[in-house]
Amino acid sequence: MLQTMSQPTSSEVTGGSRATAYQAALAHSRRVRRLRILLPIAAAVISAIFIAVSFVRAYLPEKLTIQSARIEDGKIVMESPAMAGRNEKGVSYSLTATRALQDLQNQNHLTLENVKAAMPLNATVIARVAAESGVYDRSTDRMNLTAPFQVDLSNGITANFQSASLDVQQGLMDTQDTVHIKTQEASIVAQSMKISDKGKTISFAGQVQVNLAANAIHNEGNQSSAP
Repeated sequence: MLQTMSQPTSSEVTGGSRATAYQAALAHSRRVRRLRILLPIAAAVISAIFIAVSFVRAYLPEKLTIQSARIEDGKIVMESPAMAGRNEKGVSYSLTATRALQDLQNQNHLTLENVKAAMPLNATVIARVAAESGVYDRSTDRMNLTAPFQVDLSNGITANFQSASLDVQQGLMDTQDTVHIKTQEASIVAQSMKISDKGKTISFAGQVQVNLAANAIHNEGNQSSAP
């Protein structure tokens, strides 16, 4: 006996296409919600890093206080450099390091070791940066962080980097190492990250992993539906 296979009707095909389109729309909506939550977080971290580097370029080494200084291996070695003050709004800032090294042959090069900095990101948020080392080149206005560093914001955002290269004048930041940014509600891990226009354009690459708490998505949904 011959068996015949029934062909799907046009209405069944249309229904399947609508279901596929609906699922795609839901997935797109979830991606948009994730980005609306995570991109401001990433932008805040990048702003904190650029502010920290701006302090270095503006104040070092002239306004440092140091315990002692000596010449060693062609470099001026400054022990326990530090600076502190208040910005125009009266909010305190500070920067300390175990050592600062300035090359005698090229005094545009300044190396800081075991850096800890605290500076206001805005009127309510304080950014704290801890870095094993960083090299600032005044002639090119670039900062290279070749060792792990961490950025903590007082609003609960924490970011860990393995390395980064910053072009302060152009507003560029690039790292080819793993980046981990997290809050109480969300986290993102990426194999590399590139920033341009001082945080206005953020690109994550490699195996990007995003995790969101259910309440973060719920809160975003409530905000989106609010008039």
